[in-house]
Amino acid sequence: MGHDHTGHATSSAGWVLFEIAAVVVLLAAALAYAVALWAARDRSPWPLRRTLFWYTGLVSVGVGIAGPLAQAAHASFTAHMAAHLLLGMTGPLLLVLGAPITLALRALPVAGARALTRIQRTPYVRVVTHPAVAALLNAGGLWLLYTTPLYTLMHEYVLVHAVVHLHIVLASYLFTASLIGPDPDPNRSSMTVRSVVLIAFIAAHSVLGKWLYAYPPAGVDAADGRRGAQLMYYGGDVVDVLIIVLLFAGWYAATRPRHGLQPAHAAGA
Repeated sequence: MGHDHTGHATSSAGWVLFEIAAVVVLLAAALAYAVALWAARDRSPWPLRRTLFWYTGLVSVGVGIAGPLAQAAHASFTAHMAAHLLLGMTGPLLLVLGAPITLALRALPVAGARALTRIQRTPYVRVVTHPAVAALLNAGGLWLLYTTPLYTLMHEYVLVHAVVHLHIVLASYLFTASLIGPDPDPNRSSMTVRSVVLIAFIAAHSVLGKWLYAYPPAGVDAADGRRGAQLMYYGGDVVDVLIIVLLFAGWYAATRPRHGLQPAHAAGA
């Protein structure tokens, strides 16, 4: 059994407007990044890989939120899960690697850069960017989505659909950035905290995948539910491995001896 987004709760025009609004937001993010690149053109060259990460991330989110795959996700749990992997894992990872805060700090005037840094140090930002809180928002939101009527509601009401998708993208971005973000982070947790939180998140995500294999959401065909759960489980593992590699690569880069620096006794020899 699938879900029809043209049901009584919301007209089909509402879904079209949602997709248009989502595309407009993504295009605005693409334009803002381009403007920042232009504003920072006199600084040291911006790494091309960062730009590619950002725009690939926007495309990933766009494919998951609008177009054929997003439309198929209303009737197929497997398609829904493919969109979820793009929206909630691959896209946010690529956007984080695009280092938008670093680029903004380079592009903004001094007063603007200082204001952005002050925002990063506010109590609210400190809380939501802590790995444990970000992991709870991310994994907790997924458990709430798939083990309550929320999954059905998001396919009936466009506003619920929009809020759920916004939460998925933002929670995943915050979680990924708290672990491996290349941007300056005055609230960065220790390697130990980040490692423990990542292990706990992977466990929660894996258990949810197994749960969905046995107990798909209401209204989802059993075979479709199993395929979607397997895609979530194994596709999520691929992204999780990438995050583990990046986490330890960042830790190694931050702790290895710097070239050109010598121990004090050697310098005085």
